[in-house]
Amino acid sequence: MNGSWGDQEDGTYVNPVIPADYSDLDAIRVGEDYYAISSTMQFSPGMVVLHSKDLINWEIISHVVNDLTRISPKLNWDRMDCYGRGIWAGSIRYYKNKFWVYFGTPDEGFFMSSATDPAGPWELVHQLWRVNGWDDCCSFCDDDGQLYFIATNFAVDPKNGKKYNIHLFKMAQDGRSLIMESDSIIHQSNGSEANKLYKFNGLYYHCFSEVKPEGRVIMMERSKHLYGPWEIRQLNHVDQKLDREPNQGGLLQTPAGKWYFLTHHGSGDWDGRPVSLLPVHWTDGWPVIGEPDADTIGRMVWTGKNPLSSGKKVSIQSSDGFNAGKLNAQWEWNYQPRAGKWSLTERKGFLRLYAFTPVHSNKQGNIILRAGNTLTQRSMRTVLNVATVKIDISRMADNQFSGLTHFSTSSHSLFGVKQENGVRTLVYDNNGKDTSGIRIIGRAVWLRSTWNVNGVSHYAFSTDGKFYQSFGSAYKLTWGSYRGDRIGIFNFNTKEDNGSVDVDWFRYDYRK
Repeated sequence: MNGSWGDQEDGTYVNPVIPADYSDLDAIRVGEDYYAISSTMQFSPGMVVLHSKDLINWEIISHVVNDLTRISPKLNWDRMDCYGRGIWAGSIRYYKNKFWVYFGTPDEGFFMSSATDPAGPWELVHQLWRVNGWDDCCSFCDDDGQLYFIATNFAVDPKNGKKYNIHLFKMAQDGRSLIMESDSIIHQSNGSEANKLYKFNGLYYHCFSEVKPEGRVIMMERSKHLYGPWEIRQLNHVDQKLDREPNQGGLLQTPAGKWYFLTHHGSGDWDGRPVSLLPVHWTDGWPVIGEPDADTIGRMVWTGKNPLSSGKKVSIQSSDGFNAGKLNAQWEWNYQPRAGKWSLTERKGFLRLYAFTPVHSNKQGNIILRAGNTLTQRSMRTVLNVATVKIDISRMADNQFSGLTHFSTSSHSLFGVKQENGVRTLVYDNNGKDTSGIRIIGRAVWLRSTWNVNGVSHYAFSTDGKFYQSFGSAYKLTWGSYRGDRIGIFNFNTKEDNGSVDVDWFRYDYRK
């Protein structure tokens, strides 16, 4: 991944089509529109929904879950102990005149929501089944209207170690409960997940990923009957280092009859698990994903002709002037935010963030993982990324620290203004090692992070919004707990709930 990506504006595209952390994908077409969902773990709002007209250019249109505490109190701002947990993979489907999203968490079980418009509002998330040790579910509506649910139980067998059993259930007609006595295991292995169910030309297809010696590959079962017997074959080869294991996503057919597979790359890096679009070639009734090899199994494809033309070009949103009365769609808080500690109305055109103390922890190190009121979005992997924030610091209090951050669970950097004994100083925290700079006198400060395709960031600051001065050592963006790096705005107070800042704007430009 050398930095070239997406629509090349000459009738071709380059993978990835989204060079950022949109993992655990599923995707569907409804009419002439394409919709995709991606897992969000502990970030709120949860389960992001994307839209495209051409499969190449995507934008964020909504999130399914507004309140993560309906899933678990552990996902609230006062706990912050669910890194690597929370909202995992799910499925999006359209039937019975509604969009349906089902997803799982490893600790709380399975949840669902529905909407008549994928841009929202989505119904309050409903717990389908309280259980642990399950993941990667999908709903399915058969031709007769019967609803089904498929998911993986990654159980531990005392004799054989970890065993992955894929279960199929019938669901009640409203899609809000499972018929438990219908439970049937349809596949077993040492590593099968990413379940999707389809029906093409009278045959049932079960798409999933499976761990093979070469890596995690895409597998497919097909049968005349949902309960088998099933034929099975491998759909793609992977090279873990070169193509980063494309393996989880959704099969899509264009109105013209062409087929594609929208997938994440399963091997995570600092950019997370980015998104690629692979052509699908049907061979003897099997959807071979990628370019067919001599053995008729597909391999990764990095370039291709655009599937269709959409006219208007869209992109993943990134900047925000905080003038709309609500946060733009790209933003996600680290955990469910604390009510009353942020506002878009107290000062028109600004995001006000109140500082409060981080959650107490015996663990040392990455303080941003325990500090509430951190507003984030995904960091893109492009040749040039420039994120700048303007912050009014005139309402800061002693022991308060606010600014710009990059973080994952593996490492962090904090660049901003810290106030001690009434004095405000520029501070750069690189994984716990502080570098202090000049005293900040004015009301406002401009903070900037610039990073490249290799994930190396350099910070800079300005006191007038015109001249920027570099500050501190380089910072390497990292991957951790199934998540790529996040760029964000932070604000906390290490001693008491006191002080606030007003964020005027955040501008993030990324380029091809």
